[in-house]
Amino acid sequence: MAEQEWMSEVRAMVGRGYGRVYARDDANAPMIRQRIRILPAALPREILLERHGERFKWLALLVVGMGMIAGVLASTSFNVAVPALSAAFGLGQDRVQWVVTGFLAALTLAMLPTPWLLDRYGFRRIFLGSNLLLAAASLAGAAATHFGLVVAVRIVQGIAAGLLQPLAMLVVMRLFPPSIQGRATGVLSFGIVLAPAAAPAAAGVLLDHFGWQAVFLINLPFCAVAGALGLYLLPRADDTARRPFDWYGVGVLCAGTLIGIELIASLRQHGPLALHTLARIGVVALCCVLFVRHARTAAAPIVALDLFRERSFAMGALVSLVYGVGLYASTYLIPVFLQSALGYDASLAGLALLPSGIALAVVIPLAGVLTDRCSPRWITVAGLGLFGASFVMFAARGGAIGYGEVVVFTIVGRIGLGLVIPALTVAMLGPMQPRQLGQASMVSNYTRQLGGALGVAIVAVLVEWWVGLYGALPGGIGKACSQAFMLLALTFGLALLAAVGMKRRGPRR
Repeated sequence: MAEQEWMSEVRAMVGRGYGRVYARDDANAPMIRQRIRILPAALPREILLERHGERFKWLALLVVGMGMIAGVLASTSFNVAVPALSAAFGLGQDRVQWVVTGFLAALTLAMLPTPWLLDRYGFRRIFLGSNLLLAAASLAGAAATHFGLVVAVRIVQGIAAGLLQPLAMLVVMRLFPPSIQGRATGVLSFGIVLAPAAAPAAAGVLLDHFGWQAVFLINLPFCAVAGALGLYLLPRADDTARRPFDWYGVGVLCAGTLIGIELIASLRQHGPLALHTLARIGVVALCCVLFVRHARTAAAPIVALDLFRERSFAMGALVSLVYGVGLYASTYLIPVFLQSALGYDASLAGLALLPSGIALAVVIPLAGVLTDRCSPRWITVAGLGLFGASFVMFAARGGAIGYGEVVVFTIVGRIGLGLVIPALTVAMLGPMQPRQLGQASMVSNYTRQLGGALGVAIVAVLVEWWVGLYGALPGGIGKACSQAFMLLALTFGLALLAAVGMKRRGPRR
């Protein structure tokens, strides 16, 4: 057999997905030996491009989008279960919120090693492994009987979701040309935001009929689809790098993050001027100083400080942090407000968020097209303004608000969010060099999720405190939630100021 013919046969066998092919020469001719596999082989990107053509990048986006939806569902579906968990375990908001805050904290910290893991093990292995871990944790959560175990499983879910989150941005930035990155982000975000819109309604129905344990199972179908498609459509890594892991940098960031979240969660118990509180503020400040000092001198820090020399990225990271506070805190607060202050059951509380989620899913693809044609900075500013205005409406109406008003106000906020998501992604990552995309994507997601974890902790503690002050008065719980909504409106005002500081996107170098 001629060498060219033999190579053609090997290429055809690999292209049909038969597994790895091994060849050895002997005195007569090359011999082909095939290893039998239960699972399909990981194929090179070139083979997948040849097989699927231009559709390949969209198929890869579909796979990663399914995994992202599974992670998002694990986060947002549990917000409607907070009152049920509080009743089941006899705990207050300041303790039950760890089911949400623990997830968000784990999700945030799990993002830190993602760039190193991608270099070391490749995109395909990280995606499939994280997706499998998320599915296993969801099954374990459905069988949990103790609150401590519920929190532990939620932390494992958060780790898996944190590893998955930065991957979607990498697919957009690596596979799609700059001219259509806004559209690709919009298409990806369509499913990611429609899922959490439907999740509270679906979770509310499951909770009312089967109990809070059933809420853990809501993301399993998406895990199954993402895993099955990923085996066939995600390419194997061309090469991997064995650079050292920045244990010191990750350790300092993890310590600062966890202590900061615990500091906020314990404010009601210890007070703002207690020694416990002041000591933790000092530790968080020390962690920040140590990390900056380390990142300036380390050969391969987990976050390179030169990312922040690009003004759009630096200001965008600040926007992501503050906007994460408002986004996740509001997603936590609205179902609690509907059930605790207005007296609706879990199904109606979840259903109130469905129309706004549909509006968000419709707006995001349009915003993606708009982002490709206009300045992402001003689209982000407009979106933040609308989102903040919706919280002003909630605060103004307070406990007198009607169910229809809740739906309308939430729609206004989600339209604003729909404008922000693709525009902020492109504004932050567009100017980055290809070698910076892994870390830049991680930082973008990390700051947003850190803001989310802090936001949920802040709102839960403050609502519990305000309920203690006003709970005995007529409409006291509604007044407490009203003040929390006004606080969220102020945070979006800060994010809006940071967004104005982002410059117009330039061509990627």
